[in-house]
This record gives sequence, C-alpha cells and structure tokens, in this order.
Amino acid sequence: MQDFGDIIYNRVLLVALTASLIAQILKLGIGFAKDHKIDLRVLVATGGMPSSHSALVTALATGVGQSTGWSSIEFAIALIFAFIVMYDAAGVRQAAGKQARILNQIIDEFFQKEGNEFNEDRLKELLGHTPVQVLAGSALGIAISWLAGIA
Repeated sequence: MQDFGDIIYNRVLLVALTASLIAQILKLGIGFAKDHKIDLRVLVATGGMPSSHSALVTALATGVGQSTGWSSIEFAIALIFAFIVMYDAAGVRQAAGKQARILNQIIDEFFQKEGNEFNEDRLKELLGHTPVQVLAGSALGIAISWLAGIA
C-alpha cells in the first residue's frame, strides 16, 4: 500500500492527465469565444472541441512510447487502447448522440400534436466527437507529451 503514493511520480500518467485537463480548459475557452459566455459545465461534459479522451490516450501512448521504446509491448498496448477509445468517441458515441437527437425530436413532435406532456428528461445529445475533434485532441495529446519530454 505504501507504493500507492508513488503514483504522483509517474510522469506518463501526470502528462496524460494534464493533456486531458488542458483539452477541457480549451473547451471552456472555445465555448466562450463562440457564445460569449462562460459555461463551466463543459469542464465535465462529454463531446466538444477538442476531444479530451483523445488527448488523454494519445498523450498516454506517446509517453509510454517515449519511456519504454516504440517497439515495446507496453507501447503497443497503449496504442491499441488509444485507437479503441478514439474509435468509440467518434463512432459509437457520435452515433448514439445522433439517435438521441432524433428520438428527442420525435418525442417533441408527438407530444406537441397530442397536447400531452412528457415527464421524462430529454436524452443527452452531445455524447461523442466529430473526427476533427478527435484529431485535434490527438494532436494536443501528442504535442503535450513531446513538450513534457518524457524519457
């Protein structure tokens, strides 16, 4: 259990978490530039530009590659993990968000015609990322890892 405290000395982990945090802060800035208001909910929300998931996993994979070598098994595992997370962010979760948007629209139209109220919460529509958001997050993660100079 005493080794648990050593987590704070794991540079690869710290750089990956920093990349994710920077991506979330960038979302705040981009939202402010776009809407001219500060929405702190973006700091904990899914979706948006850039993808913090992509920044996290690419910084992790890059850091692992820098520290253990580009031909290491650890780098291969981290890289495959990164591809799965990014595919999920841009594929599966993006599709789920589109389905939620359509279902919300159907419910709105149905209940407006019937004059009834719908008591359930609306489905969350911003679940995933566009490919551009994933690429931006990936580039951010790689850049932060390289700038940190993990070796």
